[in-house]
Amino acid sequence: MSNKKTALFFYLLLLVLLTGCASTAKNLDDPWESWNRSTQEFNDNFDDNILKPLARGYLFTMPGPVDTGISNFFSNLDDIGIFINDFLQFKVIQGGMDISRFILNSTVGIAGFIDVATMLDLPKHNEDFAQTLAVWGVPSGPYLVIPFWGPSSPRGAAGLLGDGLMDPLNYTFFAGFTASAIGAAADIVDTTDRRAGFMTTETFVTEAAIDRYDFIKSSYLQYRDYLINDAAVPEDESFDIYMDFEGDDRFNLDLVEPQE
Repeated sequence: MSNKKTALFFYLLLLVLLTGCASTAKNLDDPWESWNRSTQEFNDNFDDNILKPLARGYLFTMPGPVDTGISNFFSNLDDIGIFINDFLQFKVIQGGMDISRFILNSTVGIAGFIDVATMLDLPKHNEDFAQTLAVWGVPSGPYLVIPFWGPSSPRGAAGLLGDGLMDPLNYTFFAGFTASAIGAAADIVDTTDRRAGFMTTETFVTEAAIDRYDFIKSSYLQYRDYLINDAAVPEDESFDIYMDFEGDDRFNLDLVEPQE
């Protein structure tokens, strides 16, 4: 089961559990804090015991050029959802650019393993269905940590459904056992490859944060606002530190600088 499907399954369960928790919460800004902290601890343990060892083995055995090609391949698949969300947000010019990226990389770039579009100065954008819902006026709701997924919100979790419908790997289920197995294997490789990419930056979060939970929550919420507003940061807000969650991705602890 892919990480997106797993997150959606647990989100349905969370809606039932958290409805009762919210009425007794002490922190109105974070009504599900008790659940969130315990879930973050569970996710951290899962990461330490399962994903991190897989990522280390992946980095040890995978040659650099092959690793880059695999990352490019999944990044190219992500462009499908990105250009769909471009048009859903009425970003017509950007949508045309992202379709061009996908076509160019899928053909000249050999199924996306070579990022030809970036070589030709076609920028990579970051749009997901949760951002689309925000543009449509859907409120975020309280901060929510989802098992096996990580930082999110009710709007972000609902956005996972839209993202899942735009992911071509999820449709291998309808193409028979072999194709379904290939799709599941691709999900595992994708998750491991993404986790391997964050090995060098995650130490900062643990060492720099007095309260790791608050640091991740604040960074996540700021970064999501940054994406939704297309980097138009209000003058009265401080966005000095970001955590790049790549559209709610649980394991991306890569710190990025805001663009001017």
